[in-house]
Amino acid sequence: MAGLWQQPCYLGQGRVLALLHLICLLSPATGALPWDNTGGSSPLECICWQQFEVVKGNFSRTFLHVGYHKIAEIPAGACNISIQETKKSPNYLALLSQRGVSIINGNWLINRPGIYVALGTYLTYRRPNEIRSRNGESITAPGPLTEDLHVYLIYQQPFPTVQYEYSMPLNRYLAPEPGTPSAVLPLAETVDFSYPDDDGKTKQSIIKEAWHPNQVPSYPTVNSESHVTYTWIKNGHTECSTTCGTGKRQVVLECVEKDSQTAVPADFCHPAIETTKWEEDCNIQPCPAYWDVGEWSECSRRCGPGTQHRQVICRQVTDVHASGTETSVTVKSEMCGSSDMPVTQSTCQLKICSQWDIRSEWSPCSVPCGVGQRTREVVCVSNQGDVDDDQECNMNLKPDTIENCDMGLCARSWFTSIWSQRCSAECGRGSRTRSVVCLMDHVTNLPLDSCEGERPPEVTSCDSGPCQNRLEWYTGPWSQCSAECGNGTQTRSVACILNSDGQMEVVDQLKCSSLSKPITSQPCRLKPCGVQWYVTEWSACSRTCNAGFRVREVRCLADNIVPSDRCDPSFILESREECNKQPCVAEIDPLCSDKYHNCMVVVQARLCVYSYYRSVCCASCSLVSINKEPAVT
Repeated sequence: MAGLWQQPCYLGQGRVLALLHLICLLSPATGALPWDNTGGSSPLECICWQQFEVVKGNFSRTFLHVGYHKIAEIPAGACNISIQETKKSPNYLALLSQRGVSIINGNWLINRPGIYVALGTYLTYRRPNEIRSRNGESITAPGPLTEDLHVYLIYQQPFPTVQYEYSMPLNRYLAPEPGTPSAVLPLAETVDFSYPDDDGKTKQSIIKEAWHPNQVPSYPTVNSESHVTYTWIKNGHTECSTTCGTGKRQVVLECVEKDSQTAVPADFCHPAIETTKWEEDCNIQPCPAYWDVGEWSECSRRCGPGTQHRQVICRQVTDVHASGTETSVTVKSEMCGSSDMPVTQSTCQLKICSQWDIRSEWSPCSVPCGVGQRTREVVCVSNQGDVDDDQECNMNLKPDTIENCDMGLCARSWFTSIWSQRCSAECGRGSRTRSVVCLMDHVTNLPLDSCEGERPPEVTSCDSGPCQNRLEWYTGPWSQCSAECGNGTQTRSVACILNSDGQMEVVDQLKCSSLSKPITSQPCRLKPCGVQWYVTEWSACSRTCNAGFRVREVRCLADNIVPSDRCDPSFILESREECNKQPCVAEIDPLCSDKYHNCMVVVQARLCVYSYYRSVCCASCSLVSINKEPAVT
C-alpha cells in the first residue's frame, strides 16, 4: 500500500468553477502503516482547499437621497472580498454587521483609512490621496467571514458606482485532522455506494462528482485476510437548517460490514468519508409570506415637523442557500395580511427650526435733524442658542434691520464768503463779489430759498478812480440755458466801450482788439435728461415742387450720449416728411437763354448742378430743374 502514499491529490471530471487544491506535507517516517490507528501521527498531513464560486456585483445609481444606502449583503464564509469605488467622489463606503453594529464609517462617523479586525478577518480600508489619485475608496478582506457583512454607500454626490466581489465555497470537504490515517483516492472516481433509506430499504447510488453536496461516497475498505468489505451507510441526519424554503441538513454516517450490514467501529471504514460533512435538501415547502420593510426616506423638512416614507413589500422565501442567503419573490399583499401591514409614512423632526433674534435696540438716527436712518442687529439663532446663517431662518419673517427716522426741522442760516479783493474795473466804478449759501446746522446744502430772512447781496460796487479815454470790453448778463435738461448753451452780449471820466461810449470792437475779448457763449447744464430722442437736421427736399420728401436721423441716447433702448416709443420723432408740395410752374425768363447749341449735352451729363453751366445753358437747365432735385452751388 505504499503506492497510496505517493498518489497525488487531484480533481475528477465535473463542472468546476474554481480549482480545488490539495497540499500534502510529508513528515518524518515513523514506521506506522497507513491504516494502523495505534501508531503515532500520520506521516502524511493533507490540507485540502475548497472549491469556490466567484460572486460579482455592481451598484450604480444616478440620484439618491443623501445618507446610507445598502449595496449588498456578503454571506458568512465568504473569502477574497473586494469592494471598490470605480472613481474618486465625495461618497463613502460603510460596513455594518448583520446586527447593525458599525465596523467602518457607521453612525455618521467617518473613520480613518487603516486595518480593522471584525467578523473573524482583517478588513483593509483605503482612501487614496485626494490630489494625486483618481481612484475611489476600497475595502478588502481575505476572509472567511464568521457572519454576514452588510455593505453600504454614504451618498453625497450623484452618479455613484461601486463594484464588489467575493468567493463562496461550493463543497464541504475538509482535510483530516493531524494524526488521522488517510488514504487519498481520486475524488471523482466512480464507486458503488449503498445505504438504507428512511423506510429501511436498501438504495443504490452512483457517485459521479465527489463535490456534490447531497451524495455520500462509500469508499469501501477490504480486509485482505477475511475478504470482508466495510462501507459507510446513512444512519440519520441532523435537524434541518430552516423550517421552510428548502434548507440543508447533514447526513449521519455509520460504518457497517457491507454484506451483513452489521455495525462495526468507524476505524474499519475509510476515514476521509466520515470527516466530510455531507448535506441534503430538507423542508422544501415555501415559507410564509412576510413584510419586507425598507429604510425610511429623508425627512421632508430640514427643521420642524415633517414626514418621511418607506417602502413595504410582501415577499415570500422560496429557497434558503447553503451560504445563508435567501431567494425571495414579491407576492400579493393579501398573503401577508393587509391589516398587519407596517406603516409607510411617519412624522419626523430633525431639529427645532432656528428663529430670528433681535440682539440690539435701534441705533441713533444718522442725522441730528431732518430725515435719516437708524439700524439694529437681527441674527438667526438655533434652538441651541448658536448663531446660524440667515438661510436657516424664514427670510419672509425677518424683522427690519434698517428704517427711516425723522429728527425734525433743521436750523437754517445764510452763510457768506469774504468779498473779492480786486474791483472788477481797473478805473471808474466796478464791482466786487462774494458767495452766499444757505446751510443747516449739520452742514447740508439746501436750495438758496430755504433759509428765512432776506438773502445777503452777492455783488457790491467799487471805484478804482477816474478813467481817461480808456477802452475796455463790457459784457452783458448771460442768457438762459438753451436746454431745459442735458447739455445746452447760454450767450451774452459783448461791446467795446470808451470810458472817459465816467462817460461811456460804445465804439467799434476793432478798437478793443488789443484787449482779450470775453467769451460770448458757454456750455450749460441745468439737470440730467436721462434717455431722450435726438435728431439731426432735415436734409434738403428731394424736389423743389410737386411734393418731394426730406429725411433726418433719429436716435435714442442716454444722458452720457451713448445709445439706449429705453426711450418711450410713443414719443419718437418723425424721420421722414413731405416737402415742397406746391405744383411746379414753368417760368420763362426772357433773359434766360442758351448761349451754346449743344446745351442738351450739358443736361445729359448732369452738369446743370454747377452755376457756370446754368448760366450758359439757362433755358435747358431751367426746363429740367422743375422735375429734378435742387441745384448745388
